[in-house]
Amino acid sequence: MTSQLLRLAAYAVCVNDDRILLARYVSPDQAQRHWTLPGGKVEHAEDPYDAVVREVAEETGYIVKVTNLLGVDSRSRHVDWAGPTGGELHSVGVFYSVAIAGGELRHETGGSTDLAAWVQISDVPQLERAVIIDIALNMYRSKPASGHVDPVPIGGLLRH
Repeated sequence: MTSQLLRLAAYAVCVNDDRILLARYVSPDQAQRHWTLPGGKVEHAEDPYDAVVREVAEETGYIVKVTNLLGVDSRSRHVDWAGPTGGELHSVGVFYSVAIAGGELRHETGGSTDLAAWVQISDVPQLERAVIIDIALNMYRSKPASGHVDPVPIGGLLRH
C-alpha cells in the first residue's frame, strides 16, 4: 500500500531592487544543496501567515511584515522515502509577498538551510533551485486574481 502524505508550507517572496531573498536548502544527509525560498513547513495548529514570519526569521535573520498573499500552489509526486514502496506526497505551498521590517541578514545554523543571500532575479535561471522559486516569481510578476499560476516543469536545474 502506498502512503499518502500531505505537506503544508508557507513561503516568503521578498524582492528588493531586482534582487530576491533566497536560502540554500541542505538535505539531512548533506548530500544535496539547492536554492529555495525562505519558508517551510506549517506546524500543527500554526497559521501559515505566522509560519512564514517565523521561517524567514529562522533562515535569514530578518523580521518581515507580510504585505500580500500572492497565491497557493498544489502539486503531487512520488517519493521513495515514505515506507517500503514509497508514497505520494501532496505539497501545498502558500506564497506571501513580504517586506523587511528589521533584523540583519545571517545564515541559519543547525536547520534545513545553510546560507541566506540576496540574488539578482536575472541570475535565478542559472541556479540549481527548487521549482517553488519559479512559481513564486510567476505569481509575483503576474499577481493573478485567482492566486494560481500554471505548473512549472521540473528538469535541468529545477528540483522539487
